[in-house]
Amino acid sequence: TQYSFKEVFGTLVVQKELFDVVAKPLVEDLIRGKNGLLFTYGVTGSGKTHTMTGSPGDGGLLPRCLAMIFNSIGPFQAKRFVFKLDDKNGVDVQSEVEALLERQRREALPVPKTPSGKRQLDPEFADMINVQDHCRVEEVDEDNVYGVFVSYIEIYNNYIYDLLEEAPFESIKPKWNSCNTPVRNGDFVPPQSKILREDQNHNMYVTGCTEVEVKSTEEAFEVFWRAGQKKRRIANTQLNRESSRSHSVFIIKLAQAPLDADGDNVLQEKEQITLSQLSLVDLAGSERTNRTKAEGNRLREAGNINQSLMTLRTCIEVLRENQLYGTNKMVPYRDSKLTHLFKNYFDGEGKVRMIVCVNPKAEDYEESLQVMRFAEMTQEVEVARPVDRPLCGLTPGRRLRNQAFREELSRKLELRGGPIGADPEEQSAAELFFQSFPPLPSCELLDINDDQTLPKLIEALEQRHKMRQKLAEEFAKNVLAFKTMLQEFDSSVTSKENYIQGKLAEKEKTITGQRTELERLEKKIKTLEYKIEILEKTATIYEEDKRNLQQELESKSQKLQRQASDKKRLEARLQGMVTETSLKWEKECERRVAAKQLEMQNKLWVKDEKLKQLKAIVTEPRAERPERPSREREREKPLPRSVSPSPAPSAPVAPLRPRRSRSAGERWVDHRPPSHVPTETLLQPRVPRAITVDAPSEKALARCDRYLLTHQELASDGEIQTKLIKGDVFKTRGGGQAVQFTDIETLKQESPTGRKRRSSPPDPDPAGDAADSEWTDVETRCSVAVEMRAGSALGPGYQHHAQPK
Repeated sequence: TQYSFKEVFGTLVVQKELFDVVAKPLVEDLIRGKNGLLFTYGVTGSGKTHTMTGSPGDGGLLPRCLAMIFNSIGPFQAKRFVFKLDDKNGVDVQSEVEALLERQRREALPVPKTPSGKRQLDPEFADMINVQDHCRVEEVDEDNVYGVFVSYIEIYNNYIYDLLEEAPFESIKPKWNSCNTPVRNGDFVPPQSKILREDQNHNMYVTGCTEVEVKSTEEAFEVFWRAGQKKRRIANTQLNRESSRSHSVFIIKLAQAPLDADGDNVLQEKEQITLSQLSLVDLAGSERTNRTKAEGNRLREAGNINQSLMTLRTCIEVLRENQLYGTNKMVPYRDSKLTHLFKNYFDGEGKVRMIVCVNPKAEDYEESLQVMRFAEMTQEVEVARPVDRPLCGLTPGRRLRNQAFREELSRKLELRGGPIGADPEEQSAAELFFQSFPPLPSCELLDINDDQTLPKLIEALEQRHKMRQKLAEEFAKNVLAFKTMLQEFDSSVTSKENYIQGKLAEKEKTITGQRTELERLEKKIKTLEYKIEILEKTATIYEEDKRNLQQELESKSQKLQRQASDKKRLEARLQGMVTETSLKWEKECERRVAAKQLEMQNKLWVKDEKLKQLKAIVTEPRAERPERPSREREREKPLPRSVSPSPAPSAPVAPLRPRRSRSAGERWVDHRPPSHVPTETLLQPRVPRAITVDAPSEKALARCDRYLLTHQELASDGEIQTKLIKGDVFKTRGGGQAVQFTDIETLKQESPTGRKRRSSPPDPDPAGDAADSEWTDVETRCSVAVEMRAGSALGPGYQHHAQPK
């Protein structure tokens, strides 16, 4: 796979060559008032931090940038506090007097002074800033004064922390909670995350960030090394012994303002101030957790690092797509603090340079391909935009003319015998007083007869003596008046001191009481904090137990619900099966009982028939020949229709009892339609305790629990067939009544057929054939068996099957 870049450096490249190609143009733009951004990007352990800071004896990009800046503006720097940064990412300019007062006020404060470049440097980093090439910018505007401010922040877990804060950082190692933020206690106050804001020029900046004014390379690098680099978060992983766990950003701000028309003081106009900055960013390395074996906080840090780098890649890809295809997609700068802080650079507020560090290890093959693919794609994004600088309108070369004027003035004073480098306006009062005396005449006596020189000298001395006496008298008066004023002032001061002492004594008593109260409250606060900490731990344990119990309860309740639903389904299934099986067996039993009863009735009928025939044979006289009834007579006297024949011919026919219902104690609704036709049969259906209706009503159904419908229809043989349809009455959920049919009884009326007998021959012999005919008649009558098919739907006596024995 091949990738193309603007410049590729080998493994043996020196820091100076890398600086000349990459960082030197950014420093030149910084001094010309333009912004710059420099990234180091790559996999963990590829050398990003080494590229940025360097090593002893060979400084990296950061110390070389600082050295080039101060080599270029060294003679033109303003005094401290001439430039003063405000809290809104702007800069104000102060006069020399205001800067002097600010310096005196800062020196009086009991705060640690900024490191000075005059003292001996720490040997730990002295070799890193010992740059011998003295690189500098050629074209520097000499009519401007410059001020350099540095700040150092880190972006850790998508939070911004100020590494130059004076607050003690991890004096006692804090306890970290599940949100990866330190828990407050009495001994440790965790650093507060800073907030990003937008200034009036729509540039992003970190509010409340410490910005230190520095005057030399040594001072600036000492601030970076001692105050910032020692606090940066690093950790030991499987891939790097000192792996950076945060994105570090070292910001160099350069303020410059023109001199006034005289070339002596700074021009007091805020509009003429130019503020440019160079941001040096050491990104944390992208990594795969399965290779680093990260756990706990390391795993959380790796996730946040990869997320911010992914957001950076997404922003670059959207910018490239917008520029290539002319789209206007929104760039997701706000998804990460890193991209949100530098969104102005990507929108065109300065140049952006990226150094891609690649480790040639085979284990980093996949990660290196991703890094180089992204870096190659970023080259297609154009972010440069021209910057308009304010016009000064003053004559160039003012500083040099002012310097030449001062040198000429000093030379003339030296020729006149005055103090070298003294200003006429700064002469003492004694010199002015002596200059007011009349000048002495020439004191040289060239002739012994000269009588004019000495009188003139005596006259001049007398005048001076008189002036001296007058001045002495005036001086004495002034001294006396001054003594009187001093005495009055001393007395007033003494009275004021006494008054102040009394007030101070009262204040001290009040302060002592308040201090005692503060100590008591501090002890109480510590006790309460300790109790709160214990309660928080207990609450955490209880919450964990509660969470576990709730999970266990939910799982068991879900299991119980599943079991209950399964049980209900099984019960419903079993109930259905039981109901179906019981109905099936009830019908089967009823069918079998009916068949058995019918079979027994048939057998009883056959026996009765045989007994009647035997009885008739026995009781019939032999001499007389029975008269065979004709078929017409038999037809005229139809036999009575009955279910079973009577046991004897002489016995009267008794009405049979209706079949008893299985639910004799229940109440019925007897539904007989108005079109019911009476059948005039002996056996009529009779239902006890029944409510007879023409049409079913809800009132009748509510009072009964069984239902009977009498239905008549025409059978296939032309006879009327009556069906008794039975059912159960149920109450529905809606408050109504429902009928479920369970059984059908069928009543059918048929005409019986005559039994065929053997007829005598047409011409019988009255004497000889009597016995034969009698025998034939008796044999025929006794040898006929009347049987009934078991389970026949017809009643006994309705169907005969005669078979000779």
